[in-house]
This record gives sequence, structure tokens and C-alpha cells, in this order.
Amino acid sequence: MGSAEAQTVASLGREPASFFERLFGGPISPTARRLVSWSGTHRPGTIVISTSQRRLYFVLGNGQAIQYGVGVGRPGFTWAGIKTVSMKREWPDWSPPAAMLRRRPDLPRYMPGGLGNPLGARALYLGSSMYRIHGSNEPETIGYAVSSGCIRMTNADIIDLYNRTRIGTKVVVLR
Repeated sequence: MGSAEAQTVASLGREPASFFERLFGGPISPTARRLVSWSGTHRPGTIVISTSQRRLYFVLGNGQAIQYGVGVGRPGFTWAGIKTVSMKREWPDWSPPAAMLRRRPDLPRYMPGGLGNPLGARALYLGSSMYRIHGSNEPETIGYAVSSGCIRMTNADIIDLYNRTRIGTKVVVLR
């Protein structure tokens, strides 16, 4: 790679971002919520999560879905399967599970809902598992594999998804 090429590559994420911000009238993000074409066979209202792509899709029907960026389980904490939304909570309280407390004894045993809570603004509980789709007090982790298996979203995105989702919604998690 020549020096001019290296300089261009090194500047990616700085000058190009400001170009796109001017073009689109504001900051952009590779994990931003957007309407996309959907060719899957899942029924409208289904949530489909691709952990490898770090994307969540809410199927609208008519060949469309809403795509959200998500944070997923770190290596050793990924999973796949089909669940249903069994409970919904606004500003949920959080009590780390015993396995997490063994790994991280520094964590509080209980944390009331609020801005500092790791579950963020909303949580969708998945079946009888310990897994949730929830907001986050660390939005910078969206797009990364850092969780203990839960699906993290920005608070704005989980509020949007929460408002679209009903108890009993099918959730398909793919690797």
C-alpha cells in the first residue's frame, strides 16, 4: 500500500464521517435503525437476531423489516434458538444471576431501574431463560460481542422495539 493510500485508510472514520454527516444532515452510525428489504419466511411481528451480523430484525411484512444494531454474547456466551417474549418491563430492576456473580463478585446484588442500570430503559424477557433483549447504559458496546448472552440495544432502539412487541412474540436467534 502506497503512502497516499495508507493516509486515506488511516483517515477513514474522521473526514468521511463528516462528509456523510453533511450529506445526511446529522451523525450516522453503522448500527443505526433503518428500514430494509426482507426476504425471509418469518411472519410479520417476528424478531430475528443474527448474532454473527450483530443485527436484530423486526419483520414488518410486505418484504420489509426494521434493522437494529445490537450487542451480543462474547465468545463462550453465544446461543441460538427460538424463544417467545414472556414479559416486558420499563426501567427494569436488575439482579445478576449467580453464575455472573461468581465471575464478577464486585457486582451489586441488586440494582433498581434507572439510567445507571445495565438493562437500560426497557427489557423483553425471553421465555423462562435468563436471556433478555434490553437497553444498555453502555451504548458504545452496540455492534460488539461483549455480553453474557443477552442482546443489547441502545435505549432509543429498545424503546422503539418494545412499543412494537407483544407478549408471545416469536424470537429467532441465529448464529
